[in-house]
Amino acid sequence: MTSQLPDNLPWDPNCTQFPSRKELPKIPGAPEGAAWVWGKDDQIGRLNLLTPTRVKAAAAEVKTGEMFRLDLPVNVPETPAFGRECFQHNIKTIAKDIAYDDTYTLNTQSGTQWDGFRHFGHIDSKLFYNGTTSTDIEPGPNSTTRGSIHHWATHGIATRALLLDYRHYANTHNITYDPYTRHPITMADLHACAQTQGLDLRPASQGGDVQIGDILLIRSGFVERYNELSSAERHAAATRAHEDLSWTGLNQEEEVLDWLHDCYFAGVAGDSPTFEAWPPEKEGGFIHQNILALWGMPLGEMWDLDAVATRCRELGRWTFFLTSAPANVVGGVGSHANATAIL
Repeated sequence: MTSQLPDNLPWDPNCTQFPSRKELPKIPGAPEGAAWVWGKDDQIGRLNLLTPTRVKAAAAEVKTGEMFRLDLPVNVPETPAFGRECFQHNIKTIAKDIAYDDTYTLNTQSGTQWDGFRHFGHIDSKLFYNGTTSTDIEPGPNSTTRGSIHHWATHGIATRALLLDYRHYANTHNITYDPYTRHPITMADLHACAQTQGLDLRPASQGGDVQIGDILLIRSGFVERYNELSSAERHAAATRAHEDLSWTGLNQEEEVLDWLHDCYFAGVAGDSPTFEAWPPEKEGGFIHQNILALWGMPLGEMWDLDAVATRCRELGRWTFFLTSAPANVVGGVGSHANATAIL
């Protein structure tokens, strides 16, 4: 086992043990708690953990060869929340009866998505991951490609995924909630859910089942509930006043933050529109700023985890190989996930 020393910068992604959140070094010019540790010019954050050795090892997760697409259709939700634009698709005739093109218009945050490092900054410092600023992001003479999603695209995403089916756990343990309400999932809830799945949520270095570079997936029931609602109900839920928007997700508690950081996930994703319980329980208590701006960890939302969760339960295994191909858009903020689970 090779342990990474906190102050020995830049960190070596090939190490097998990394500092805890409480052991993070103080980075000059960075906010407190920033893990900007992979080099001053780093653009991929926790994706550095997807070394060739880890990707090769993750390929061993392919047992049956069954594939499950984890993206919803791009026109789902039919009414996006937060006032975001609906997907638009147009057919363009090139030669009648012979050849056709099509054009897309989409907001990458409206459906199944990766939140990139340009999406959400650290609120107090107004810095994005690894020192990117709004000047880098906003169009203008001083804009740059710092923090752009295309860096993820050129690196690639392929690793082992670990799925926690909290929705099924809740349904079978007399925990009743509507995914369109603020139902916070605590660390105790995650441990209880994992236990029913035969998983130990400690890092592998502590004897648990979480491996460095895993992608964490959490099913909280949003997609299931969306499919139960009528079109009118979906529209009404998505167009609630901003202060009334609410969804189930991870609780904003220190134990959850410590766990998310210390497991050294390469990324996290869920089926909820916000991943974390929405709205946050306290001002400035956005898990988004920790995951994206401080730690450089890809954050996925509105992933379709229903079918793969059903199959995982049938097989009695909750890890699998996962690939994702973010859009290669220079300067991009986010991307549709283009994610596939291979069991």
